Amino acid sequence: MEQKRFFLKEADLPKQWYNIQADMVNKPMPLLNPATKQPIKAEDLYPLFAQELSRQELNQTDRWIDIPEKVQEMYRYYRSTPLVRAYGLEKAIGTPANIYFKNESVSPVGSHKLNSALAQAYYCKQEGVTNVTTETGAGQWGAALSYAASLFGLEAAVYQVKISYEQKPYRRSIMQVFGAQVIPSPSMTTRAGKDILTRDPNHQGSLGTAISEAVELARMTPNCKYTLGSVLSHVSLHQTVIGLEAEKQMEMAGEYPDMVIACFGGGSNFGGISFPFMRHKILEGKKTRFIAAEPASCPKLTKGKFEYDFGDETGYTPLLPMFTLGHNFKPANIHAGGLRYHGAGVIVSQLLKDGLMEAVDINQLESFKAGCLFAKAEGIIPAPESCHAIAATIREAIKCKEAGEKKTILFNLSGHGLVDMGAYDQYLAGNLVDYTL
Repeated sequence: MEQKRFFLKEADLPKQWYNIQADMVNKPMPLLNPATKQPIKAEDLYPLFAQELSRQELNQTDRWIDIPEKVQEMYRYYRSTPLVRAYGLEKAIGTPANIYFKNESVSPVGSHKLNSALAQAYYCKQEGVTNVTTETGAGQWGAALSYAASLFGLEAAVYQVKISYEQKPYRRSIMQVFGAQVIPSPSMTTRAGKDILTRDPNHQGSLGTAISEAVELARMTPNCKYTLGSVLSHVSLHQTVIGLEAEKQMEMAGEYPDMVIACFGGGSNFGGISFPFMRHKILEGKKTRFIAAEPASCPKLTKGKFEYDFGDETGYTPLLPMFTLGHNFKPANIHAGGLRYHGAGVIVSQLLKDGLMEAVDINQLESFKAGCLFAKAEGIIPAPESCHAIAATIREAIKCKEAGEKKTILFNLSGHGLVDMGAYDQYLAGNLVDYTL
């Protein structure tokens, strides 16, 4: 059998992040100040985000942005992550397709989220910030931010979507081990949370409610900044280390992907693996397909409308030009908590409008069936979010089988599911159902 795993030497690790906005023919439309409806300037974001992150958010001119040496040093503890040829999955499907996955589950916190958490914590520390706040759905981002904050000596407060707080107690424990304060959202600790609970005392929470609370706390707390794990452009920027590594690793494997697939909540891991490959489509006309796999219960890319909308439920954030189901959308209580977000990042929204990528929606039962098949074939139990990417990959591999086509498929395994076993228990017991919008 040919080589199965591909790693990069330390000298070959990325030293810059890739900013796809510089290469886009149609740049994303500007973020708007909700009060004035005027385009946001970087300094308008300074009260909320670290200044360098604010500048990165709006940077549409610099193709490459240097990764600070301290962040590079921390990346080296777990990067490069392996590119793996999924021989077991190929055999289980009986497909002629060659399937590869980028295994981001090997990071210290078990997901890709650390790639941006380290960068955001670094920039906050450089600015003299002492406290950070954030939201989290399933808890992968909350765990990553809590760990990064502890490394840089920052106090972290995490608002976790209430249904996930209850469904995934061990994610909460992980954050607390790293020293973070974890609050189920909506809560009575903020004006936004109180207003939501007054309107709906049984509200199970959404990423929109948790963002509102985290943003409010950041505004009200001295020397505190808000951080987030997806949706915004600077987060996707940091995640491009995934795709930049995968490019070199696919070259080592002697292949180039016909398809790049990732699950989709707000866009961080999809952008992370796909944007470096997509630059060759934009600049050189490569024919690679880019497929975002979202839950059928929260399908902003396949069923949402492109319009300006808030990133949170209360309306604290700038107005974002994005595919959205509406900032008041209440997602079903699926176990892929990281994908239960009402909107898509502005870069991905523009790329979808321009036909440079496509989206599919996946039902909950199909995703868990795919995750179980992958686990048996490859020995890794995937996070419920990642199961959506696996399900989309299996769909494409079956099409290759039916057409007798030998395509190369690359997908991102964004995290493991070892603290999501309650969800697998429910699936195996037949207690999960599909929710379709």
